[in-house]
Amino acid sequence: MSDKVKVALIQMNSGPDIAENIITAETLIREAAAKGAQFILTPENTCHIRRPATEKLKSAKVMEGHPVVTRFSALAKELGVWIMAGSISVLLPEQKILNRSILIDANGHIVADYDKIHLFDVDLPTGEVHRESAVVKPGTRAVVADTPWGKVGMAICYDLRFAALFRTLSKAGASILTVPAAFTVPTGKAHWHTLLRARAIENGAFVLAPAQVGTHEAGRETYGHSLIIDPWGTILAEGDGENAEIVMAELDLGAVKTARDAIPALIHDRDYSIA
Repeated sequence: MSDKVKVALIQMNSGPDIAENIITAETLIREAAAKGAQFILTPENTCHIRRPATEKLKSAKVMEGHPVVTRFSALAKELGVWIMAGSISVLLPEQKILNRSILIDANGHIVADYDKIHLFDVDLPTGEVHRESAVVKPGTRAVVADTPWGKVGMAICYDLRFAALFRTLSKAGASILTVPAAFTVPTGKAHWHTLLRARAIENGAFVLAPAQVGTHEAGRETYGHSLIIDPWGTILAEGDGENAEIVMAELDLGAVKTARDAIPALIHDRDYSIA
């Protein structure tokens, strides 16, 4: 297992057309690989962002032969890098979709997939209403995957607010936690940095959070600010709130042991009752 890995987050402004988004992602993935990235991650909704959500249901693809998976698998093999498709929409026979993250190794093989467990059903103070569950079927399993740099725990966007999931992933050995996202602007401004840093600190893990950014179909806006955070909660690299771009840093995995040895909170959980 290697102690160091150079990672790249692809910050995107996905539109409604899957083919166009693949071209955009591929261009940035190739640039990141040319800069030395070994592990490259794209955000939630890499395939496309549609509004209303019923339009996404109409255009979602089945898993077998999904164009993002097919292209990213070929890219990973060609470039000799690991790629995480932060999430894609996978069409199910019952006319629902899975919001699925895909981890692909440097041989182009899928080594893990994770279906978003917690769905974004909210009424924001700004008047924004989101009902992800109207078209998305929730996942039912937490996922930790082996990589050359240690175990990776997979999550997606709204999962970020459920600390117990990240505790489960970390106790299962994850030293890197991935949170591809498409955060809204108001929730991003209020909570994005705080929640991501908290997940890193409380678990003594690296957090990689590639994000959507900018204005999308029907005026939907996402926050951007893709983040790479170390186990002590320090932000190593950050994207802006306006542009599609590459955010890179080198991770020293020894920092995980250092943080967990200093504050071994993962072994200090206790059973308790409530009065």
